[in-house]
Amino acid sequence: MTGTLARLRGVHTWQVTLGVALLALGFLIAAQARSEAPRVRYTSQERGPLVETAGVLNAQQDALQARILDLGTRIRAAETGSQGSDVLARELTAELDAARLAGGLIPLTGPGLVIQLADAGDPVPTDGNAADFRVSADDLRSIVAELWLAGADAVAVNGERLTATSGFLDIGESILLNSAYLVPPYQVVSVGPPDLYDRLTQSVAFTDWVRTRVQGFGLEVRYAEIPDAVVPAYAGSVRLRYARSVPTASPTVAP
Repeated sequence: MTGTLARLRGVHTWQVTLGVALLALGFLIAAQARSEAPRVRYTSQERGPLVETAGVLNAQQDALQARILDLGTRIRAAETGSQGSDVLARELTAELDAARLAGGLIPLTGPGLVIQLADAGDPVPTDGNAADFRVSADDLRSIVAELWLAGADAVAVNGERLTATSGFLDIGESILLNSAYLVPPYQVVSVGPPDLYDRLTQSVAFTDWVRTRVQGFGLEVRYAEIPDAVVPAYAGSVRLRYARSVPTASPTVAP
């Protein structure tokens, strides 16, 4: 007994404190890994199709933005030229309007679908992760991607128009979109074909999302088909910092 007491006296206080701290850290890491498992499995399943869709849309948006800037430059050049350039200016203006429409810079209205998403209303289980019971950036990203694939012409979330350069990011209990912080409930408004709801609900990926997030974690989702949905114009900047349009070679006139 005397030898044991002597060994205990020989242990420094800082060694005991460090051992307790490391033990507590191990428990916290293990608990965090268990709580994050459902979300990691869900996001890894959806990542492939979403990344592919985002890549295609980003390429389209980059081309549209470059086209808009090029047309604006050509219109200004035509307007400052001779009177004979009026026809050219009108043609370029029509092309610019079409590019602005495709780029989301003009508000749209038409038959559409409204989807409202809210956090789970029931209390979070004692062994659950509170983040899994909130609408996340991944949820909105999945819904928007499925709407595009179902044929939507335009989509907005809480009044923010979606373009290919838009991105969702979780910031605490809010979601960042187009430099705007959105809070629940999230209202996703889309304009598209009259059967947009049927197309969406027939998607396997969408039904999987409903089963995983709505049925699995209790997220609240409501739908409404309306004949005159309004999607506002994109209010952000389309200025490109590094890209420029590729110059078009002048046609060669045969002698």
